[in-house]
Amino acid sequence: MSLHFTHDTLGQRVMLGAGRAAEHLRAEVERLGAARLMVISSERGVEQAREVAGLIDVAVHHTDVAMHVPVEVAERARDVARRHDIDLMVAVGGGSVIGLAKAVALTSGIPSIAVPTTYAGSEATNVWGLTENERKTTGTDDRVLPVTVIYDSHLTLSLPVEMSVASGLNGLAHCVDSLWAPRADPINAALATEGVRALAEGLPQIVRDPQGSDGRDGRDLALYGAYLSAVSFASAGSGLHHKLCHILGGTFNLPHAQTHAVVLPHVLAFNAPYAPAAERRLAAAFGAPSAVEGLAHLRELLDAPRSLAALGFTAEGIPTVVEQALAAVPAGNPHPVTRENLTELLRGALGAGQV
Repeated sequence: MSLHFTHDTLGQRVMLGAGRAAEHLRAEVERLGAARLMVISSERGVEQAREVAGLIDVAVHHTDVAMHVPVEVAERARDVARRHDIDLMVAVGGGSVIGLAKAVALTSGIPSIAVPTTYAGSEATNVWGLTENERKTTGTDDRVLPVTVIYDSHLTLSLPVEMSVASGLNGLAHCVDSLWAPRADPINAALATEGVRALAEGLPQIVRDPQGSDGRDGRDLALYGAYLSAVSFASAGSGLHHKLCHILGGTFNLPHAQTHAVVLPHVLAFNAPYAPAAERRLAAAFGAPSAVEGLAHLRELLDAPRSLAALGFTAEGIPTVVEQALAAVPAGNPHPVTRENLTELLRGALGAGQV
């Protein structure tokens, strides 16, 4: 079989070690020669962020963070960075925190270090997102890619099990989308399927033993899988699943990770019959007869979120999502997308009998 493809690999340092975030951060600050640091976290996560930054000098702690990065929140953070003459940002938290650092980097070029506390994978992509007037706009720019990612599973111990599940399935969605996204290639596929394997092994360990040794091993695996998912996604691009979830999040303000967790099985069932090679890879990664069965079994183990209705979405919103999605669906999606089949997909994700 002959191969022909072009693959881009993003340049980034990755450091993983349980309980070593603070020392790794100090080493990176020294290596980069930074002097004016802005640490970004949520208000809820500020104490954890202070612990991570305990061995470095910080010019300002910034906690004005919001889901889906509204433009006005980004502008306030950019103003703080300008006023404090910041030369390095440290983002400690989940996708909203890392996304805010990306928004600052997009217009200022200030580099960032990401210290993720969830499994979503935003830290390893050059994708940014901003929300304005109920529309989420995304793009790619190498300036937003964190120069270093510091993974420390101890930082995820306070993440509730249900959020660990939703966040991990968000990472898994990156893997699945990477197999048929616009720039999918064999390298992306190898990274994505190993990411599926790691997440499918690690997430059940977290659920079974959240604070114990088995769960801590699972958290290491989940962070590893999240990184692989994001690297594959950054190279392959955004497929149907992510287009839908960005609309649901940006227009209807649905929670990011849970939305991905709910929509994923519906997009997989929609595309898998039309992408047999990708389907076989996913099935093998799950260790299941089929990709759909493998994901369904994992979701059962995890008691994963099941309906958009439970997240506050209603049937009245489906036409809006369909209209926006039809203009954004990648031309190469394995299953040709129509108004009718996309409506059916969303009705399934809404939840039987839910409005």
